[in-house]
Amino acid sequence: MVRGLDIIPHIGIWYSRPLTSTPRDFRRVFLGLDKCNACIGTSICKFERWLTAQSNLSSADVRSYEGNYTDSTAGWRPVVLSYVMSPHLHQISDNSICTSAGKGKSCSIEAVLRATSRFQVGSAPTYCFPGLVTPMLHYPSQRLLDRIVVQMKHFSEKDKLRLLYTLAVNQQPLILQMFPGTEGWPFLRYHGSSGRMMVWAGSKPLRSLFSSPLEHRADIAYQLLHITQSLQFSLFCTKVSEDMFGTLDDSRVFIVDASTIGVIDLQEGYPPDEDLLPEHLDVFSCLSGSCERPPPCETVPATQSFILLWKHVINNLLVPNDVQSGHLPKEAVSALAICADQSQSEQRIIAAVQTSKVILQTLRPCSALYGYRYPECLNSDRF
Repeated sequence: MVRGLDIIPHIGIWYSRPLTSTPRDFRRVFLGLDKCNACIGTSICKFERWLTAQSNLSSADVRSYEGNYTDSTAGWRPVVLSYVMSPHLHQISDNSICTSAGKGKSCSIEAVLRATSRFQVGSAPTYCFPGLVTPMLHYPSQRLLDRIVVQMKHFSEKDKLRLLYTLAVNQQPLILQMFPGTEGWPFLRYHGSSGRMMVWAGSKPLRSLFSSPLEHRADIAYQLLHITQSLQFSLFCTKVSEDMFGTLDDSRVFIVDASTIGVIDLQEGYPPDEDLLPEHLDVFSCLSGSCERPPPCETVPATQSFILLWKHVINNLLVPNDVQSGHLPKEAVSALAICADQSQSEQRIIAAVQTSKVILQTLRPCSALYGYRYPECLNSDRF
């Protein structure tokens, strides 16, 4: 659960070659600390003096940087430092906040957001969230809202503003905190944030494995299907790309980018699809650059994530040459075609997914290279 929304204490620094010649005011602008409390947090600002020494540090097109992190419990670990939006989109968003208040293109972002009706009654979750377009809130159940605001009553005003701002621009920090890997969720560890940048564990891009041996690609494809099948809340994908996933050194697959994950709470059923009232639409509603309304909850097929997964990721992992070489059984070809065909019935797609998992399971090796399930696989037919 969210314990204080990124207010959890952290001990650590962001380490790379220090930019000793970089003025402090540039560091604050780079991180977005000059915009707090219209930001996502300050829990890991101890690394502020140790920014990545890259030539494109101030580029408006670069959204994330690699680095290393440590605290009092472990050595250096690879991490990703990423803006919640690209610097270019941040500028557009900030301009829209100022113009919405008749302030031109320059103003106190925090002051304008604090003056909105949404913030004034921000302690009431039923009013906080309508009109926000983040996928996590497309179909909010009370159980999901409770998970978001479990300690909201203890929030200071700056914490409430950071929560609303985060929900308005990018849900990634909240998803990583609400559904942590320690509870079995397939998300990387969240280390904290500073200003408008967040820090989570680093991983190997999935695309770097597209040319690896079939047994490795089959293992990854199996994990992707298993992840999609085994979630408590019905977490579904609104968009899918290979950049959404990554692997660690033990070959375990994780969801790296959770910004397009939607949530349907199957335990509480579908919430009513009510039209938004005018007072639910304000400057917070479109800060992410999109004001598009989601389709009605009941129209989201149970197979949506599988279809997107096969179309945009697994078809890059399992290719025609694998069949032609005789390494991938022909039965897998027909199953793959069904999984990627949204005109098929849900029952047939789900059956094809299960068939695919059985086939892929037979291709998975039992090796120390797959540390996440070794040596258990030596004495188990599950692998």
